[in-house]
Amino acid sequence: MANFLTSSIGKKFIQSVSGAFLVIFLLLHGTINFFSVIDSLKGVFGKVAADDLLFSTGDGWFQLGCDFMSTPFIDIMVPILALGFLIHICYGIWLSYENVKKRGGLKRYEVASKAKTDSWSSRNMAVLGIIILGFLAFHLTHFWAKMQLQEFTGGEAENPYYLLIATFRNWWVLALYIVWFIALWLHLNHGFWSMFQTIGWNNKKWLGRLRVIGVIVSTLIVLLFVATAVNAFIEGNFLTASHEYTQAILASF
Repeated sequence: MANFLTSSIGKKFIQSVSGAFLVIFLLLHGTINFFSVIDSLKGVFGKVAADDLLFSTGDGWFQLGCDFMSTPFIDIMVPILALGFLIHICYGIWLSYENVKKRGGLKRYEVASKAKTDSWSSRNMAVLGIIILGFLAFHLTHFWAKMQLQEFTGGEAENPYYLLIATFRNWWVLALYIVWFIALWLHLNHGFWSMFQTIGWNNKKWLGRLRVIGVIVSTLIVLLFVATAVNAFIEGNFLTASHEYTQAILASF
């Protein structure tokens, strides 16, 4: 078992499994975030019930989604996902380092990639990973530290609508996040089909299908996040003042 984990195939397999967990988490996270866009379409962006109960009928969809993220099941899953993400990063760095050595150091960029359609992303997965990791730290200070971390430490979580507006009402923050989303798309687009290839689905028929599915899944995830960010920017700068539910949010800035 130890030999498998330290072998090239074993490390790629672990990288693929941890990546699959992250894809599932991103789909869930992106869907819940998109509930804020649905709230805007319904004209109830920022609606939060007066009580502190979970899943109150007076809450907007986004608040209900945040309530779901506060359930015991999710509390258990968060450390598991965090561990999976840490493993994904560590093995990604390890694999990238070994690839650099095998290809003659930094001169590897002079070698043409066999997968020409994915040449740039496949050769720069480590660079994309670093960009994503850097912005992830930025993201955690905006949301996780003020919501889930507060609940873990016995504090009171911030209003999720407030955090969306406080973060994305500034155009430069929105621009930085969009750069992050683009890097995430490139990373997911290559990583999705690559993880299936690692476990043996590498025949010509399935590889072509998985490339298409990868584009669809990565595009869906990124569009969910982009729509949430753009909608929060619009709400924070143009629409929120017209909602009776969220006038207090602007007053708190």
